[in-house]
Amino acid sequence: MRKTSDRIRQAVAFELVALLIVSPLGAWVFGHSPWDFGLLALLCSLVAAVWTFLYNLAFDHALLRLRGGVDKSLPLRLLHAVLLEAGLIGFLVPIVAWVLGLGLWEAFLVDISLSAFFLVYAFVFYWVYDRVFPVPPEPAT
Repeated sequence: MRKTSDRIRQAVAFELVALLIVSPLGAWVFGHSPWDFGLLALLCSLVAAVWTFLYNLAFDHALLRLRGGVDKSLPLRLLHAVLLEAGLIGFLVPIVAWVLGLGLWEAFLVDISLSAFFLVYAFVFYWVYDRVFPVPPEPAT
């Protein structure tokens, strides 16, 4: 397991590197200033962090109340993921529209593009991070 300090370094590095990539790349692809796209990325990151925390807390409480436990089957995990992303889209599309001055449909397309980027980025980032900062071996007991 990673220590708390390592997890903090990982989370901060993930967000900082993402901002450094997304700001100029998003500005170039979508024709907005890097500052606008940097602000958008920062707001999206904050909203995603808060939403993910609250959603997971509420989902687990609902499971506990309805099923008596928080174990998730594959179909339940799929439902969990779909509802998490749908809620995030619901929160982020208006933010994207507001920051970039777009209509809701265009903002939706930008949000979907950002989601696709972050899917690939997260895969690559955590792969590289695990190589640069390997998980220390568990102590023998």
